[in-house]
Order: sequence, then structure tokens, then C-alpha cells
Amino acid sequence: MKNSYPIILTPDEVGFTVYIPDFEINTEGDTLTEAIEMARDAIGLMGIDMEDDKKALPMPSEIGAVDRSDNDIVTLVDVDFSEYRRKNDMRSVRRNVTLPSWLDYEAEKSGLNVSAILQKALKTELHISQ
Repeated sequence: MKNSYPIILTPDEVGFTVYIPDFEINTEGDTLTEAIEMARDAIGLMGIDMEDDKKALPMPSEIGAVDRSDNDIVTLVDVDFSEYRRKNDMRSVRRNVTLPSWLDYEAEKSGLNVSAILQKALKTELHISQ
């Protein structure tokens, strides 16, 4: 799922402090570009954590409804949560798979990596190219 969330960039002595109102989190960056990248990363991390906890992602606020000070910069940051998870959530999980004994024997005898084959098959079935 892809969405665009408003962020508030506040100039600091060095760089920018970033507030993300829809997630009620803060981050920072030494440059404007880094601050925006850090905001995207913070939203992505919070989003996949919420998904893992079966919580609904917040709907983005209207950019005009965001409170800000005179020096603040308000902009939107787009995040594709599915893409973010594929690129950043690389932890391994253990799954039990049921196979006929004869098939497990043949795979073992042939030196096949069943986990690698399962990953490849799932990516094919889900139409994931990466």
C-alpha cells in the first residue's frame, strides 16, 4: 500500500528536526534531503510494525490541516509499505512445511536447498520479481 503523509521540517542549528503528525513520531537530518529520507524511513518502520501488530495504518492528514510555525516547512513524503518491507525487513522466519517423506528424501539426497526453492516458488506465485 502506498500513501503520502505530511511532515513538518523545522530548521535547527544543524539540519532539520522532522515531526510526522499522523504517526506522532520525530526524526532529524543534517540536510533537507537527509531529513526527508529519515522521515520516509521512520514512517516505513512504524508502518510495518503496525501491520505486524495487526493495527490499521493512519490515513494521511490533509496538508492544509497541519499546524506549523512560520519557519517550518510542510511537505508530503510518499511511502510504499510493501516495497519498504521487501527492502528492509530481511529477518528470517522459521516456517514448518509438510512434505511427503519420499519428496523430502529425494530433495535431501539431491542436495537441494528446500528453503531457497520455497522462496523462489513463493515469489513466482506472488508475482514478485525481486
